[in-house]
Amino acid sequence: MGGVGFPPIGPIGPIGPILPSIPIRDYRALLGRYHYAMFDNLQDKMDRVFKTLRGEASLNEWHIDNALKEIRVALLEADVHFKTVKEFTNRVREKAVGQDVLTAFSPAQQVTKIVRDELQNLLGGNEVGLALVGSPAVIMMVGLQGSGKTTTSGKLALHLKNRGRRPLLVPCDVYRPAAIDQLRIVAKNVGVPFFELGDERNPLKIAERAVADAKTLLYDTVILDTAGRLHIDEELMKELDAIKRDTRPSEILFVADSMTGQDAVKSAKEFDDRLQVTGIVLTKLDGDARGGAALSIKSVVNRPIKLVGVGEKYTDLDVFYPDRMASRILGMGDVLSLIEKVEAEVDKKEAARLAQRVAKDKFTLEDLRSQLQQVRKMGPLSQLVNMLPGVGGKVTEEDIDEKSVVRMQAILDSMTIKEREFPQIIDGKRKKRIARGSGTSVQEINRLLKQYLQMKKMMRTFSKGFGARKFGKMMKGLPPELLG
Repeated sequence: MGGVGFPPIGPIGPIGPILPSIPIRDYRALLGRYHYAMFDNLQDKMDRVFKTLRGEASLNEWHIDNALKEIRVALLEADVHFKTVKEFTNRVREKAVGQDVLTAFSPAQQVTKIVRDELQNLLGGNEVGLALVGSPAVIMMVGLQGSGKTTTSGKLALHLKNRGRRPLLVPCDVYRPAAIDQLRIVAKNVGVPFFELGDERNPLKIAERAVADAKTLLYDTVILDTAGRLHIDEELMKELDAIKRDTRPSEILFVADSMTGQDAVKSAKEFDDRLQVTGIVLTKLDGDARGGAALSIKSVVNRPIKLVGVGEKYTDLDVFYPDRMASRILGMGDVLSLIEKVEAEVDKKEAARLAQRVAKDKFTLEDLRSQLQQVRKMGPLSQLVNMLPGVGGKVTEEDIDEKSVVRMQAILDSMTIKEREFPQIIDGKRKKRIARGSGTSVQEINRLLKQYLQMKKMMRTFSKGFGARKFGKMMKGLPPELLG
């Protein structure tokens, strides 16, 4: 099945799903490194700094200065703006050399907390939501060509649609070849209305007509996909300023390609000087660049990062939470995001049913099959694993054998219902039939059955350790409709 399995995650939400074993090619190597795509080197260096501090029984200013020197180098190597680095380390030092920290029972933990809190402040402090004011609310998407504005406009439309709004996608980029057709395709893929502009090729008139039509057709949000250039010029800025003046957007979102580092920060500052942008959308945060843009842009531009693109799918647009990002950079995981992902994708009735079966030690291959289907709905397994504390951040797709999960699904689908409910009846003859039906081997079927027994044993231990009384109270707290 491709390596050792990742242990199941415990209850999420009221009880929540229990994720099946995730095949990891090199489990020990995975846990032994701290790697989160864009912040991989930074995570490694931060981890070494804090390991050194944890080795000291007490701290003095010399320890703090040496740690800050390492942190300063790590941030500069991550392409963080030098002024941002200087201000950050000064703030950390000011708090870390206080008497309360140096004489604390666990000074290393105190310093770690200070660095985490300052990282959170560096990234914006608290999350800032979209200000959707007006009828309709108008959102201008601005940025340089190639930053991902058009795709991000579609992702944003889907993001808002999933939250009960009625967005309209409007093509205001009449210069780039095929830009209009690209947005039309994006709108179709996300199931959002597209403003047909006819023969009109004046961006200002297109925006004005779209807003007027949105009022008539009761769309509550208008997303303007504006033109970009390879560089900032006066003509572009005059056009964007005219659209802003006539449509009065409640949000002007600068779309920045985080892979371009400090160039993205510089461009954001220039756009803000002319347009007074209201927020930043960072794209390609799942990439392998050094991450300096994400850490610098808030302090340099003084505008909040509101949304981040974390993948290629249209659903891969997330609200930006500075506290969670700070934790991920320091290898502390992101359990809150995992919980939200589970709550959004998982069938709560199915989760409650599984919880009851686990409590009664009745977890079967049919339940495993159901859980596999639920987990696969939540996206790539690498994204789920990276949110776990202790792993240290996002792992690469090479670490996760996604095809192994597909083979597991095929094996389970090739079994009869009776075989999934009573796996003890699966003898050699049945294994050969299942192998032929799933395109796998008898060895893989044996491996899956062994893995299933290990999971069942772990779940039995969990349910006993949790306690029947506590479990019963929690089950009583669930809505009756979920309990059947």
